[in-house]
Amino acid sequence: MLYFETERLILRDYNENGFEEYYKLKSDPETMYYLQDIQLFTKEEAKTDFDMVLHDSKESGRKFYFLHVEMKETHEQVGSVGYTVVDNTPLGKIVHAGYFIYPKFWGKGYTTEAFKRVLEFAFMENNVYRVTTGCLAENKGSERVMQKCGLIKEAEHIDYEWHEGKMKTRLEYRLLKREWQEL
Repeated sequence: MLYFETERLILRDYNENGFEEYYKLKSDPETMYYLQDIQLFTKEEAKTDFDMVLHDSKESGRKFYFLHVEMKETHEQVGSVGYTVVDNTPLGKIVHAGYFIYPKFWGKGYTTEAFKRVLEFAFMENNVYRVTTGCLAENKGSERVMQKCGLIKEAEHIDYEWHEGKMKTRLEYRLLKREWQEL
């Protein structure tokens, strides 16, 4: 089971007792506004998703490394941060990272703090070679987290994604292990 502490946060694997928090987070429309493709709408689909997360966390070929994030002092849920393994190469894993945080915690540095710790784990302990992530260009807070964590802008896809009734531009960022080591 993964468990990390930062100055203000605890990051850990989800456990059997965490379903209600998982469902509340992933079904929250404001939190999931930019992640509607993975938003959950019913307890039934959330239970299926949650059971898959728990099962995967015990597998030797684990693919999902999204961690529950909570305040260290109060244990209040902040959100989730992590990555999914999309390929395993001779140089290491290629992963797609992300984060979804309750709006009340936006703009306070929690996402950056948590994501930096996840990157440290990825590159130092989990044989990750390349991290990619992205956001819609209008999501300036998310882009700022990527920049603060040292990720490098790799692409800007104009009119790339249909979101809220219109085409929107998507930004893509990356970080290679050697680039992370140079930070």
